[in-house]
Order: sequence, then structure tokens, then C-alpha cells
Amino acid sequence: MLRSLFTLTLMIFFLGVSCVEAKTFTGRVTKISGNNTQISIVSTIEKSEQTFDISDRNFKVTVNRRPGSVTDVSVGDLVTIFTSPTGQAQRLYKIDTAPSTSDKPANSSGSKTEMKSNATEKTSESQWTQFLGPDRKNRSPETGLLKSWPQNGPKLLWTARNLGEGYSAVSLGNGKIFTMGTRAGQEAIIALDVNTGQELWSVRQGDIFQDGQGNGPRSTPTFDNGTLYTLGASGDLSCISERGNLMWTMNILDRFSASNIVWGISESPLIDGDRVIVTPGGDRATMVALNKQTGDVLWQTAVPGNPQAGYASAIKATVNGRLQYINFCHSGLFGVDAQTGRALWGDNNAANGTANCSSPIELGNKVFYASGYGTGGALLDLGDNTPRPRLVYKTEKMKNHHGGMVEVDGFIYGANDNILTCLNAQTGAITWQDRLFGNGKGAITYADGNLYFRSENGPMYLIEGNPQEFKLISQFDQPERSSKMAWARPVVVDGKLFLRDQDLLLCYDLAK
Repeated sequence: MLRSLFTLTLMIFFLGVSCVEAKTFTGRVTKISGNNTQISIVSTIEKSEQTFDISDRNFKVTVNRRPGSVTDVSVGDLVTIFTSPTGQAQRLYKIDTAPSTSDKPANSSGSKTEMKSNATEKTSESQWTQFLGPDRKNRSPETGLLKSWPQNGPKLLWTARNLGEGYSAVSLGNGKIFTMGTRAGQEAIIALDVNTGQELWSVRQGDIFQDGQGNGPRSTPTFDNGTLYTLGASGDLSCISERGNLMWTMNILDRFSASNIVWGISESPLIDGDRVIVTPGGDRATMVALNKQTGDVLWQTAVPGNPQAGYASAIKATVNGRLQYINFCHSGLFGVDAQTGRALWGDNNAANGTANCSSPIELGNKVFYASGYGTGGALLDLGDNTPRPRLVYKTEKMKNHHGGMVEVDGFIYGANDNILTCLNAQTGAITWQDRLFGNGKGAITYADGNLYFRSENGPMYLIEGNPQEFKLISQFDQPERSSKMAWARPVVVDGKLFLRDQDLLLCYDLAK
């Protein structure tokens, strides 16, 4: 940033502009009115936002030392506004600064190959085998990744097509990518080669879930020691071998007398030991544990009131030495004993009555969870083994809809409606917020010191994982964008970035 400001100052000097004769305001453009008569800028120094009237016909625009117009300026551009002593905007200067050489990827093919090999070796030990990663903490173990991206994004290695509709993300295991889509009137489970995107096999299961927000599956397959577990939007749970052979299947809504939720079952199965954990929300079967080899019921538990399922996926948490499964259902958050299935506690401080979507975050003997629709988040202390956890705090500054959150070093990052937000996990205090040029609602993950944020409108952002200050590093727009919202979670693994967009899966090279 300092280098950009210094470059901008030099350019203004060479254009013969005297900084003494006018007041200046330098920052990033946040908004331009539809008729190009007003422009809003956030200062790069004071972080304050100011709106300028640029309707005067004598208002001048210079872009890279050449005369330009307001149409040459876009949201996110670094600009300087010169005003008269009375505050009237007179001139705008925009300088397109190239990234420094230290931020560019290495040109040596040998070093890049070596880095990619190291990344592959590292992730072979801990692949992204399920939704939210190996431990469902939404943090990738990847290192040695690009620290900034070219203007058009990292190198696009390949694009897989013909995946159909749906919001399923990807999981990886044994050199294969697993996702879900639609084909020939049915949901489909699809396996691809991680290096080429070539399809290896597909298995069909159940009818397509139809919805105005988008048809098809919502969940992500779970890979476990050569076996795949998938849950479709209409409740079809399947166990499939790594080679695509169906081992067993059932519909959890039919099996446990449950009804589907408005926007379709969205939970990704959780595997723990010999158990597969799902949340049908049926009559006395809020959550169930099944034998992962046969599908037989090991236990089923009822949360008081027998609530319907939510749209979140369960996590594991050890509280006071006891392993629990915790999930967010229609009426609130609940925890059950992993061995017996006995319901342990419940809480609804951060629940709404429409759709509870984001998985909770375990913080030792505490858990943070949040939802949208004007609700926000809450931190619970589970340390007393009581039927009702102690509420540590509530906050309206994390109204997280369905893009999820990630905790890193005691700070939680996620979209608070349309504002990307960082808060102190233990106190709820906000350390920074940013609207990302109107794209601050979306899905997030973390890898190698940085946040990977995918706006639901499509743009992909790389943001420094700094809890004290918002620092946008790079951004790019995905090619061949569909007309649907970009709701599938971004995944960083194997030195690559995977972006699913309905019929397409794009694979980008992140290795240095």
C-alpha cells in the first residue's frame, strides 16, 4: 500500500500538480452513482469514507497520465481526489500500479515443480476428505502457497464440465475429487482425477430436489479410508466404494419418519470411528449414528420437541473429557454423547426460525455459533455439565447466513450479512469489518496465513489473516460464471484452489 501511495504521489508530481494548491483525499473507491455524479472513497490512512460531488462539467479525470473519464474508474480502484478550498471535487487521478516483483510467482520452472511436489507430499497425509476439512475446523494444512495473485487470478489448470446443478463443494482422497450434481433426472455422485479433472465414474442416487434457489444436492461427500458417504437433498444417504460401487443406501427421511426442510437437506455426513452421523430431524430421531459398513442403527436420539433438521453439518468436540457431536437444527444448537447418543444440552440464543445453516465452532469447553436473518452469534460455556450452557455473550455483529466461519488464533472470521468481519472469539469485540466493495457476503476458508473468501456474487478474494487490520491482497473474477449464486465453498488443498459453480469445477494452481 505504501508503495502504491508513493507511486501515486510521484505521478501527480510529474503531471505538474501542486499539492499545496488543493486538498487531497486518497483511498479506494467504494461506490459510484449510476449517473456518475457522485463517488465514494475510503481513505487509505484514516479509514474514513467520504462522498464527493463530481457532477461539475469541469471535473477532470486522469488515468495513467492520460485524460480519461469517470467510466474509466471502478469500485476498488486506488485514486486521489483534489478539491478546492471549499471541498468541491475538481480532479481525480487514478494510477494502475503493478505488483512488486517480490509478490510475483517465481519464474523458475524447477523451483515451482519442487514446491508443488512438496505440497502434494504434505497433503497426502491430510487430505480435504470432508466438508470443512479433516477436522471440520475449516482450516487447510497447506503451506508454500502463492502470497498474491496475478490480475486474472492464479493459473487455471483445468475446468471440469457436465457436473449438473447443485451447490456441492469438493472433497479429496487418494488422488480423486468427489462432488455431487444432477444427471438424467437424478442426483449424481461424481469422481474426478485431481490432476486432470477427467471424470473417473459417476453413480446416480435419488430424484433431483427442485427449488427456486437452485436445484440439486447441497452437501459435500465424505471420504473415509477408501469409502465415500453422500447425503442428497431429498435425504438419500449412500455408501460407495472408492471405485464407484454402491455398498448400501437408505433415505433417512423415510427411515426416521422425518419431512424434508424448505431448501433441502444440506448436511454433509460426519464419520467417526465405525459410525456415520447424520441429522434427519425425525420423530425421536433428531440425530442418528449408523454403522458405516452396513447402515444399521447404532443409536438415535431425540432433542426435546423433535425439531426438524437445520442446514448445518455436525462437528465433534471433546468437552470435560467427553466426546460430543454438536449440530445446529431448526430450533437451536444441541449436543449429544458420542457413545450413547444421549441428549446432553441445547441452546437457542443464536437460532432463527427460518434457516440455521453454519456449523458451530468448538473452542475448548466453549462453542460459538451464529445464524442470519437478523439474529447474530453467541458464545456458550459448556464447562459445567449442566443441561443448559452458560451464555458468555451474544453479538449482532456475526449474522452469518450460510457461508460459514473460521477461527484462527482466537479470532473468528466470517460474513456478517454483507460485511466481512473479524471478532475476538472470547469477548465478541469487533477488530475489523469491510464490505469488500459490496461483495462481503459469501463463503470463507483459511490456508497458509491467509483467508480465502468467495463472494456469493462470484469474485474470489485473498485477504491477510490479520486480526488487527483488514488487508486485501488480491482478487479475481472466475471465468464462465453461471447465473446462480456462488454458494459452493472454496477448497484449498494439494497446492490448488477448487471452485465449484453449478455445471463447472475450476482448478487453480496455488503452489509457488
